[in-house]
Amino acid sequence: MPRIVCNGLLIDMDGVLVDSTAAIARVWARWAARYNMDPVAVTALAHGRTSRASIQDLLPNESPEVHDEEDRWMLRAELEDVADVVALPGARELLAAVPSAQRVVVTSAARNLAEVRLRAAGLWDLVHHLVTSSDIQNGKPHPEPYLKGAAALQLPPADCVVIEDAASGTRSGKSAGARVLAIRTTSTDADLLAAGANWIANDCASLRCTHSPGSDQLTIEFPANEIPRLPKMS
Repeated sequence: MPRIVCNGLLIDMDGVLVDSTAAIARVWARWAARYNMDPVAVTALAHGRTSRASIQDLLPNESPEVHDEEDRWMLRAELEDVADVVALPGARELLAAVPSAQRVVVTSAARNLAEVRLRAAGLWDLVHHLVTSSDIQNGKPHPEPYLKGAAALQLPPADCVVIEDAASGTRSGKSAGARVLAIRTTSTDADLLAAGANWIANDCASLRCTHSPGSDQLTIEFPANEIPRLPKMS
């Protein structure tokens, strides 16, 4: 059984703690239809990144003003579409197992959207440290989000483990200097390993996290021979 020792957890939100896939796909499909783009390709490109960064890549010839306007459209649409947003298996148990001073949620969502989704998933009461796209200049795969996450815990990134489901987030965590435990909720093993994941587990329900009394040491264990799940939510 793999055994990981660290002092802090930097945890992604969408795809790790929260199943928002259907809502995200619906909103990006609506946006893609406005520009006659393939909704599947657009949604895939947007996964794990800020909406603004995705819009900039999808509309490279538009002005910054148009990018701002489209980003605001996206945020309004995502705030309104949370009907089927739920916690992923093991998410609440993982958060509850770790002292609040040793965990931070690091998401590409804006702060108000992150709160809406975490409330919808019934996890907001367990979130004490939160880094969002509202707090950074450069989104994943840039290291800034996870550097800010480690700083929020007053820890060096090397003492932290990132839990991620996306290649972009995995690259962000690795380039920040943290180790990355990837989970198979949305991405293939090949994509996660290519991005630099140190370990791969099925989901949060596969993880057993314990806190050593009288110290700041966290230990994460997961089955070494679990049957790989398909890379999809639920």
